[in-house]
Amino acid sequence: MADEREDDNLFRTARIEKLKAIRAMGVDPYPYSFQRSAEAKDLETRYADLAVGAMTEDQVAVAGRVRANRNSGMFIDLHDTTGKIQIFNHKDFLSPEQIALVKLLDLGDLIGVEGIVRRTPRGELTINAGKVTILAKALLPLPEKYHGLADVELRYRQRYLDLIMSEESRETLRRRSRIVATIRRELIGQGFLEVETPMLHSIPGGASAKPFVTHHNALDMQLYLRIAPELHLKRLLVGGLSEKLFEINRNFRNEGLSPRHNPEFTSLELYQAFVDYHAMMDLAEGLIIAAAQEVLGGTEAKFGDKMIQLAGPWKRATMAELVQEQTGVDFLAITDDAEARATARKLGGDCPNTAGWGRALEAAFAAKVEHTLIQPTHVTALPREISPLAKADRHDPRLTERFETYVNGWEIANAFSEINDPLDQMDRFDAQMQEREKGDEEAQHLDADFVTSLEYGMPPAGGLGIGIDRLVMLLTDSPSIRDVIAFPTMRPKA
Repeated sequence: MADEREDDNLFRTARIEKLKAIRAMGVDPYPYSFQRSAEAKDLETRYADLAVGAMTEDQVAVAGRVRANRNSGMFIDLHDTTGKIQIFNHKDFLSPEQIALVKLLDLGDLIGVEGIVRRTPRGELTINAGKVTILAKALLPLPEKYHGLADVELRYRQRYLDLIMSEESRETLRRRSRIVATIRRELIGQGFLEVETPMLHSIPGGASAKPFVTHHNALDMQLYLRIAPELHLKRLLVGGLSEKLFEINRNFRNEGLSPRHNPEFTSLELYQAFVDYHAMMDLAEGLIIAAAQEVLGGTEAKFGDKMIQLAGPWKRATMAELVQEQTGVDFLAITDDAEARATARKLGGDCPNTAGWGRALEAAFAAKVEHTLIQPTHVTALPREISPLAKADRHDPRLTERFETYVNGWEIANAFSEINDPLDQMDRFDAQMQEREKGDEEAQHLDADFVTSLEYGMPPAGGLGIGIDRLVMLLTDSPSIRDVIAFPTMRPKA
C-alpha cells in the first residue's frame, strides 16, 4: 500500500506539472461550461450506415473522459455516459497550440472535442478534431485498464472511481433507478398518492428493530431516525388524505452489516383502504413483475447459477405448512410454549427461553425453510407473537393475516391486513412492552398518539412493504447489497 501511495504521489506531481504548463499557455483547465451537440451512442446510431473510409461534412461537439491515448495523443478513446467515440488529433486539422495541448493530456482527463465525423478504413467511427477543449485535468491516475479496481473495499469507498472503471457498476445503479421509476409509475397509474413522512421520530415504531438515536438541540429532546414510516402513513389514512397512499423512503436500523443488510436502506411502503392482505399479494406480484420486465425484458431472472421464474401467480403457503413440508413437524398441533421451544431447538432454531409458541415457529422456519424458498413464495399466516401490527387470523388467533414474500431465499416483501381496532392495537403494544422488559431491545415502543388516531376510525386496509435494495440485487444478479447502494455504510479506515 505504501508503494501504491508513493506511485500515486509521483503521478500526481507529474500531472500538476502538466497543469502548470496548460495554464502557462493561457488555457483554463477547469472552464465553466462546454456546448455539446451529440453523445457517443447517438453518433453510433446516426452513422450506423456510414461506409468504411467515408468522410462526412457533419460538424459535431462531444465531451467525455480520455480512456485511451495512442501515438502521443493522435488517437484518443473518449468515453461518455453512453459509450465510446474515437478522436483523431492531427496537425492537418489542429493548430500547433492545440497539438501542444493534446500532448499534455492524460488518461482520465475530461475534454470536449469539436470536429468532423468520418469512418476510418478500419471501420472505426471517428471524429477528426478541429478543436480540443480541456474541461477538467485529472490529477490522479485511473486504475490500470485491464484489472480495473481489484480491491473490493476500495470499490465501495471510492464509488466514483468504481463507476469510472466499471460499466457493470454503472448499469446496476441505472437499473436501480429504472426499477424505482417503474414502481412509482405503476402505483400512480393505479391511483395511489405519493406522500412523505418524517425521518425524525419522537417514538421509534412501525417495525421491530433497534433505532439510531440523535438529539435536537433547540428542543432539547431525544429523537430517533425512522425504522419504518408505517405509523405515520396510517395516520394519513385515518385523515382521509387518500384511500391509496405510498412512500418510497429511506429507513435506518441500528443493526450489523451483511451481504443483505445495510443500516440505511430504501423501501416501498403503501396502504390501500377497504382491502385485505390477499389484495397485497396480487399488488406485490404485479409491481415486481413490472420491474423485472422493465430491466430484464421478461420475467426470468438469473441469479448466480439459479434461474428464477417471476411470472405469476406465485406459490402461497402458510409458515406452519412449509415447516411441516421440510421437517414433518406440525407446529399447529403443539399447544405448549416449552414444547414449541424444545422442538424448534431440535430443528436447529435459535430460540431464547423467553420465546413463546410463535417465536419458536419462526425459529424453525428460519432454520429449515427460509433458504429453500428460491422461487417466489408468499409465506402466510405468520404468528401473532411476531406481528404486532397485523390483524389476527380469522380462524386461528395464534396467527395473523400477514405474509412475507421470499425469493432466492430472501424476504423481499412484507404485508398485513392492518389492525384498525384501537383496543386490539393497545393490547399488542402492551405485549411488546412486556417483551422489552424481558430484554428484547427490538420490541416496539408504545405510540399512544397512533392508538388515539385509530380511535377516530381507520378503514380496513391492506399494507405492503417491499425492500428496494434486495429487489435490485435480485434483478441485477448482485450478490451484495453494497453493489446496489451507491454509497454503502463502511467502517472508517484506520
